[in-house]
Amino acid sequence: MPSTTTRTITLAGRDAAAFANSQLSSNVLGLPVGRWHFSGWLDPKGRVRALLHVARIGDERFVLVPRGGDATALAADLKRFVFRSKVTIDVSDTLHVGDGVARADGEASEDADGALLLGEGDASLRIAANEGDDAWRARHIAKGYAWLPDGALDALLPPALSMERIGAVAFDKGCFPGQEIAARLHFLGGHKRHLHIVQSDRALIEGTTLRINGRDAGIALTSDASASRPTTLVVLDDATAAAQNLDIEGNRLHIISTFTD
Repeated sequence: MPSTTTRTITLAGRDAAAFANSQLSSNVLGLPVGRWHFSGWLDPKGRVRALLHVARIGDERFVLVPRGGDATALAADLKRFVFRSKVTIDVSDTLHVGDGVARADGEASEDADGALLLGEGDASLRIAANEGDDAWRARHIAKGYAWLPDGALDALLPPALSMERIGAVAFDKGCFPGQEIAARLHFLGGHKRHLHIVQSDRALIEGTTLRINGRDAGIALTSDASASRPTTLVVLDDATAAAQNLDIEGNRLHIISTFTD
């Protein structure tokens, strides 16, 4: 099976840190050189346009790794907000995602071949030109790290992806697109969709809307095809998740873990 692919977005220049901090949901200014963290780019209504790794490779150089979506389109949209900022935005060729050797959690570096390594403690995520593998998927599903299919883009709010739990949203760093909605959900609560790991009789197709009892109840995000029983990271509305007995046209789903902020 071909490995997952992505393109990276590089922000470089004197104003790269300030520009990224103004657009992304995490505290980019507080990210040290040689480190990475999760972030997001939200639309004005607080919906997640992109879930990202942000790696600070140098004082004035940041590499963004979109977890799904079209990096070229994202970069073009980001360029619309550059104005007079001293920052360049470039997109890589298609790269492969794969498992890497163990690196300290949060460590970011480039190896001699130009591969980007994002440490996770027990392993690392390797973004490189050569063919990768999807062994990382099982680990990321277990940790609740979503990779977003096209059907989930511009559709979910941060709590549905447990973004606060993984450090992808900061509410003490100043304004960013969608901040008002994200902050309201953070301080007042009330969001009714959350992230779950489910096992199913048959594999769920990533990006598929989950219709349960005749209504849209969620969406399938990231699947692990190597599991003995199909395992998928999904977003479900809370009422559906509470019912436990989930059936999609004869495909029974069993919730084995739930993530909340």
